Parts: sequence; C-alpha cells; structure tokens
Amino acid sequence: MPLLVSRLRRWFAIVAIAAVLVVAGTYFYARWRVRNALKDVPGKLGIEIQQTAQGFTVSRSEEGRTLFKVQASKAIQLKQGGITELHDVAITLYGRDSSRFDQIYGDDFTYNPQTGDVTAQGEVQIDLEANPEGISNPDQSPPKELKNPIHLKTSGLVFNQKSGNAYTKEKAEFRIPEANGTAVGVNYVAKTNVLTLQSQVNINFTGSAPSNLTATHGSITKTPRAVVLEQPRLQSATQRSQADQATLFLRPDNTLDHLLAKGNVQIDSQGPQPSHARSQQLELFMQQQPRDTLRTAIFTGDVHIETSSNQPIQGDAGRVVMDFTGKNLVSKVHAEENVKLLQHQPPSSPSASAQDLELNAPIVDFFLAAGRHLQRAETSAAAQIAIRPIGPGVTQQTLVTAGKFEAHFDALGQLSSIHGAPDARIVTSTAGQPDRVSTSQTLDVAFRQGHGIESIVQQGNVAYVDGDRKAWADRGRYTPADLMLVMTGSPRVTEGGMTTTSRTMRLNRATGDAFADGDVKSTYSDLKPQPGGALLASSAPIHVTARNMTAHRTPAVALYTGDARLWQDANIVEAPSIQFDRDHRSVVAQESPGHPVSTVLVQTGKDGKTTPTTITSARLTYTDSERKAHFEGGVRAEGSDVTITSRQADVFLQARTQAPQDQGVAGPGRIDHMVAQGQVVVVQPTRRATGDQLVYTAASDQFVMTGGPPSIFDAERGKITGVSLTFFRHDDRVLVEGDSSSPTVTHTRVAR
Repeated sequence: MPLLVSRLRRWFAIVAIAAVLVVAGTYFYARWRVRNALKDVPGKLGIEIQQTAQGFTVSRSEEGRTLFKVQASKAIQLKQGGITELHDVAITLYGRDSSRFDQIYGDDFTYNPQTGDVTAQGEVQIDLEANPEGISNPDQSPPKELKNPIHLKTSGLVFNQKSGNAYTKEKAEFRIPEANGTAVGVNYVAKTNVLTLQSQVNINFTGSAPSNLTATHGSITKTPRAVVLEQPRLQSATQRSQADQATLFLRPDNTLDHLLAKGNVQIDSQGPQPSHARSQQLELFMQQQPRDTLRTAIFTGDVHIETSSNQPIQGDAGRVVMDFTGKNLVSKVHAEENVKLLQHQPPSSPSASAQDLELNAPIVDFFLAAGRHLQRAETSAAAQIAIRPIGPGVTQQTLVTAGKFEAHFDALGQLSSIHGAPDARIVTSTAGQPDRVSTSQTLDVAFRQGHGIESIVQQGNVAYVDGDRKAWADRGRYTPADLMLVMTGSPRVTEGGMTTTSRTMRLNRATGDAFADGDVKSTYSDLKPQPGGALLASSAPIHVTARNMTAHRTPAVALYTGDARLWQDANIVEAPSIQFDRDHRSVVAQESPGHPVSTVLVQTGKDGKTTPTTITSARLTYTDSERKAHFEGGVRAEGSDVTITSRQADVFLQARTQAPQDQGVAGPGRIDHMVAQGQVVVVQPTRRATGDQLVYTAASDQFVMTGGPPSIFDAERGKITGVSLTFFRHDDRVLVEGDSSSPTVTHTRVAR
C-alpha cells in the first residue's frame, strides 16, 4: 500500500509559490518605501529650484545616516501650472539602518505642487539590493558585491506626496535569478500600508524545474507583513496546484515564514504514478536556515489523497501534518480525525488472487526513508483493516482490528508487513454464512508485491470460531490464496460434540475441511444412546487416536490414518486407516501392507461362558444401526479354541439391549452369528473343516459349512465330506447331509 512519498514532495511544490511571492513582496514593499522617501523630494525641489539647473543632488539624513539620495542631470520648472520636470533621475535608498542599496532610475519625471503628484514619464527601472555591511559602516557606499539584485520595470507610476498613496494602471515587470513576473495595475494606500496588485499576476520560473504561477489579484500588507493572492495557480510540466486564496506571512527580512492556502486547495502531479491531493486549507511553515526549505505542512478539512498506479491509493483524513528534513524531504506524516486509507490491488492475471485493503484509524503516523518512500506507519489507537477480495459476485469481507498497528514498506513504498497488538481480532463475513472470527494477542500480516496479503499470523491465546466449530492454539497462520488456517502449539478443535487435539491443525475456511497432523486425539461426546445399535451404541464418548486426520464438515466424516485406533467402552477397532461417520456411527477401516485391521468381539456359548474373538482383515465396514460388521480380504477370526479364516465375513452383533452391562458400562460387541464366504477354513484343536461358506451361530455354538464341497478332517476318524456339514464347538457330533443323488443322512460319532 505505497503512499508514493516521492509524489508527496511534489504536492508541496507550492513552496515555489512562496518563494516567488517573497520576491514579489520584497519588490513592492521596497518600491513603496522608495515612493515614501520621494514624498519630501518634490517639496524640496519646488522650493529650491526656480529655474533650469544642471547637475544637483538632494538627500535626507537622520541621526547621521542618509535615508535616500536623489540625483538628476537637469530640473526645469515650467511657468504654466508650476510643474517641475526632472531628467535623468537616479534615486538611491539606504534605509534607516543603512541595510539597503535600492536604486530607482528613469529618464523623465514630473512634479505637480498643486496635487502633490510625482509622475514618471515613461519607464521606471528599479533594482533592489541588500547591503548588510551598511549597518556597521554607514558611509552610504555601494556594496562591495552586487549579488543578483531584484530588477523591476514599470511605467505611469504616480506618487502623491500629500497622501502618501501611489498607483499605476500599467504592467509592472520584475526579474530575479531563475524567475520573472508581471502584474497589471499596482495601488498603494499609505493609511493602511496595503499594496495591491490589481490583476493578472503572473510569475515564470526558469530554473531546473520550470513552472508558472498566476493569480487574479494580490495584496501586500505591512502589519502583519504578508502577501495575499486570490485564485493562485501553479503549473509545471508535471504538476498543477491551486487554491481560492493564499497568504504568505513574511519575516522582517522579507523571507517567507509560513504560507496559508484556503478554499479548494488542490495539487495534481503527473508522471508514471499520477497523484491528486485536496483539502480545505493548507499551511506551510518554512525553516529560517537554510532558506526556502520546508519545516512543516498541515492539510486541514476534508483531506483527500489519490494516486494512480498498478496499486492505486485513496486516503482521507480531517487533518494531515507533514514534517520535513534536509532539502524539502518528507520525514513524517501525521494523519488524524477519521483516517481512511484505501489501496486497490488488481490481480496481475485472471487467476491471481488480490484484495482491496482499507485502513480506518483515529490517528496514523507515516515515517519515510530519506523522503523518497514510506518506511513504516503506526496507528496511535485502536484501528481496523478491511480486506475485500476482488472478483465478480464476491461478497466476502475480512475486518482486522487491534489496539495498535505498525506497518512496514518495501523499497518501492508498497506494504510488506503489518503488526497488530494487543487484542487482535479477525472477522470474515460472507453473505448467507455465519461470521468466522479469530482472536489473539498479536497478529502479523505479510504482503506479496502486487498480489495483496500473502499470510496472516496470529500468536498468543489464538481462538477461532466458525459456526459451531471452535479452535484454540498458541499460533495460527492464515493464507488467503488457499483459504487455509494452520494452527500450531497445542491446537484444539471442537465441533458438534467432537474435540480433536494434535501437533498441527489445518482448517480450510472455504470448505470447512479440517486436517490434523501428529499425535491426533479425537473425542466424540454428547452422544445419545442407541438401544438398537451394538458396537457404538453407548452414550459414552467415542475416542480415536492416529497420526493424521482429515475431517469433512458435510457430511460429518473424519478419516484417521497412521496407527489409527477407535474405541467406545470396551469396543476397539485398530487399523492403519479408519474413517468414522459421526452422524451414522459407521466405521470403514483399511489395512496397509503388513498392518491389518483388527477388532475384538465376544461371544457367549450355550454353556453361558463369554470368550473373546479377535478378528483381523484387510478391510472392515460397520454401521451401528445395522449391527453388521463386514470384513474383507484375509479375514481371520481367532477365539480361545477355534480359528476361522475366509476371504470375507459378515458378523452380526446382538443389540445393546440384549447384551449384559458391567456396572453400567457397555461391554464389547457380542456376536450373534457370523457368515463367512470364500475359502473358509475352521480349525479346532482336533479337527479342521473347509468349504465355501460357513454360518456360525454363537448361542448354539453351531457351525454349518457348505459349498466346495465341504469337508471335515479328524486325526482319528479321517475325512468326511458332503453337501452340508453341521458340527458343534464343544462336542464331537457332525451332521452330514447329501444332495438329491445321495439322500441318506449319516450320523457319525467320533470317540475321543
């Protein structure tokens, strides 16, 4: 967000106006002083000269110092009207302290004793020159060196020695090093000490930066010592400045002390980065040494600044104070009263992300490096930064607030970083969605040149709220490019009764997805009991641990990977990968090479004894409302005295209401029956059965093997085959059934 300070300095090229007006003020004031001194000259001439005289000098002195000296080669008193003609006149004014050596000269003057008018006939030349040595050596000798005197030329000058007033309707011209100017009509009133430039004030600067100053009207006052210009306009090749009125306040030595411009003050600069500034009032205060250097500039009233570039800026404030150093270089800008700074950052390509940035604060101080570009900026009270992404149909806005902001700028004067503290707060609003709010002790915003914000880092008691999702951490980093919030330092996230902790947490603020990495621990609380369920039917919390987690908000599904373990009460599922659907209480577990899915279920036989069964496979799918656990790939169910293997198996569990409770805590899921398919093998201590399908019923401890055809092998009795084999877990009975070609049924009792 560059403030383009190189342009700020140009805004104050109006200082050139001040310099020119100082010259104008000096000129007219000196000319008034000359005319005032001439007040007595015609009187003396009228008394002493009664006829033609050749070569004479008239002077006036006070306290040993000569005030002025009038020399003429000839004076002729005309008989008609008593008018005196003066020829080849040269007038030198030394001042009351002998500090001046001003000269006025012309070919012809006339004096009318009746009206008291002294009138120049033709052109009058004036040279204004200071003589500091005259103060210590009041000998009225010319200065040792004439240093660029101010030269003026006019005509038709009329001075009235009775009233002290003087005027001319003609054009007055003046010339100084690197500048020349004109005005039409000059009027001096002795009673008010006001010298008026009637119209068409025009000054041309011819130095290294040529420019032109015009005004419709001007006046010079003695008390206060000031020059007032109406409708001043300053124009150069790269800049235009204007105001309704400008007043230059002069020091006793006629150097500029300060300038006050009022009404519609405007400064426009052209070039690679055009700028525009306006206000109701502008004050410029000058240094005493060196001369013509600025000390302070104050804009007041509806201050507005605009710059046009790849990143346009608009600024508004009630008052702006600029401090200068060196050769009119801005060192500090102090803005106050509802400060607003808006920076547009268009994308460099259609796919590039960019945002408009708006800063609002009661007070902002900008500090500059060598007067060329912004170095840093600070707010002195609570401030707000608004971030608005650019794009059709975009309704999102992010507001960043803090007790104080400190911004840093790069070598091009563009924003590189912002630090905010304390009580940092970020609120992102999108139409039709709840606000996303994050708070912290501090925040740091990093910018990427030409593309707006690159990242926002919050630290210290970071808290994030997005609807019913809440998160806490020591540190959070948000990147607008991917809308990702990364939280570190004991991050914790809660949502819909789920609480997750990890080493690192990433939250996608667009999709609502969450990603946890390192020592992931999730707890699902606020669960209602599901009497018709089984494995996950309790109201007790469901816990999950893993190395990583990916959670989706819609639907509410979380994927845990890396040594994942899910349990509720005594029910446990372990796998490299577990996907858990919170709303449906369903689980999908998946193996990785060398690491199968594992869970432990229990069964109660007809003898009333409860024994655990560990089941492993490549994949497990379970939905609690169905009470069916589906195992696929290398299924192995291992109990205390039997092992079953198959390609897949469905284990149907008893409803929670059917299962006994252990002191109010739900026990492991209880097997009701099991259906195994594909290369089924049942191994017991004394026999082994194979087939394509097995149905096992826990209550009767009954196995029914079909397909293949099924067979059973006993070490003592040999092998038995048939269409269907039924056998029991705790006795030696085997029921063999045949097909239509073998309808007989044989009971075989095998002695132990």
